[in-house]
Amino acid sequence: MNLEEQVTEPVEPKVETEPLFEEMVDFDTFSKSDFRVVKVKECSAVKKSKKLLHFVLDDGTGTDRIILSGIHAYYEPEELVGKTLLAITNLPPRSMMGIDSCGMLLSAVHTVNGEEKLNLVMLDDAIPAGAKLY
Repeated sequence: MNLEEQVTEPVEPKVETEPLFEEMVDFDTFSKSDFRVVKVKECSAVKKSKKLLHFVLDDGTGTDRIILSGIHAYYEPEELVGKTLLAITNLPPRSMMGIDSCGMLLSAVHTVNGEEKLNLVMLDDAIPAGAKLY
């Protein structure tokens, strides 16, 4: 058999995820987190930071919400404008690079063949900004 006749099976990537938490959280504690649908109005790289992206978000309140996220290694700002994402909106503001970040965008992290991957939780664009996740 020559090389052209050999058929190689595709190699499946080795995907790894973190183990589930063993500690249980009661429903009252969980229900204190306010998960909301947000729409990305603007997104830009934070000057003097290699990791941070600055998001201006529509959270359905009529006032822009600012969230900073250390995901620049995984996304370019322009590819996120117009996307529908999921955020926790009732975290206390956290100052990063002199800017208050008012919430956290939700993402999934895993490794493929030893390389870390991150995917923002993106939702159907038909879901309006401000919709609550239950």
